Amino acid sequence: MKRNCYLIISVCFVALSAALGPILAALTNMLNINTAVLSSQQHNFVIASFSCFLIIVIRRTKQNILNRYDITVEDNLHSRKLHTQINIFEKVVIFIIVLITVASILLSFDGIRQIGIGIFASAGVAGIIIGLSAQKVVGALLAGIQIAITQPFRIDDAVLVENEWGWIEEINLTYVVVRIWDKRRLVLPSTYFLEKPFQNWTRTNADIIGTVFLYTDYTIDFEELRTELTRLLNLSPLWDKNVNVLQVTDSKETTIEIRILVSAKNSPTSWDLRVYIREKMISFIQAKYPDSLPKTRITLSQEPPTIAQ
Repeated sequence: MKRNCYLIISVCFVALSAALGPILAALTNMLNINTAVLSSQQHNFVIASFSCFLIIVIRRTKQNILNRYDITVEDNLHSRKLHTQINIFEKVVIFIIVLITVASILLSFDGIRQIGIGIFASAGVAGIIIGLSAQKVVGALLAGIQIAITQPFRIDDAVLVENEWGWIEEINLTYVVVRIWDKRRLVLPSTYFLEKPFQNWTRTNADIIGTVFLYTDYTIDFEELRTELTRLLNLSPLWDKNVNVLQVTDSKETTIEIRILVSAKNSPTSWDLRVYIREKMISFIQAKYPDSLPKTRITLSQEPPTIAQ
């Protein structure tokens, strides 16, 4: 209802602006008021009100389209793609409308038009200075448009950026907002994602492989660990039943490194699954193989020291 109200009000303003001339003429005759200034700006009122109407229509159309594509469902890759593109293009179109509207209104004033002509006539040094000053702004705008077209990431993608893990929450023309897992917000310029590497964990699909590392003594029984890992995964609803791997990936002076690979349907579920498997596997080793926990060995010799003659 609130959106319909805005639309109705904008239509009324457009109609009022279009009929402003006769209304002002009637007021002049009735109240003997000089309305020449307002009458001369009728064109600007029409432009401004029609621009507001267009912006409201664009936002309403965007919302109606996006309501048909729910990004809260499991398989939401296509929906997130459309949400990203439509949101970015909506901002681009609104920016162009506002820019044209402001320029049209300003050019209707003779003084400002003469200033503009003078600036264009002597645009040498001033143009270079303005161009250099606006370089970063224009670069950010172009980066935002490029992100919308190429889509290195989408709304609600899970990303690892600046050593922080989170989800893409907003994609604007000049900046991107990443919602960190602990509810903080990381705000980055759009150019960052075109100039620096970052990890996208849901680029083509949401499923992901999680890694768990364990460090034990050389006496551990690997087959028993694999059996326990399989049992834990079969009991957990977090596992998607695709990846179940336990491998010895390194051997050090005092310990061996065991890497566990497990898969889940998305990154938050993978995190919970990794935490669960790590905790249960450590408990299993403590209970069944306490002697295989990491330890440092020291050998004491029983031979008496040799005394030099």
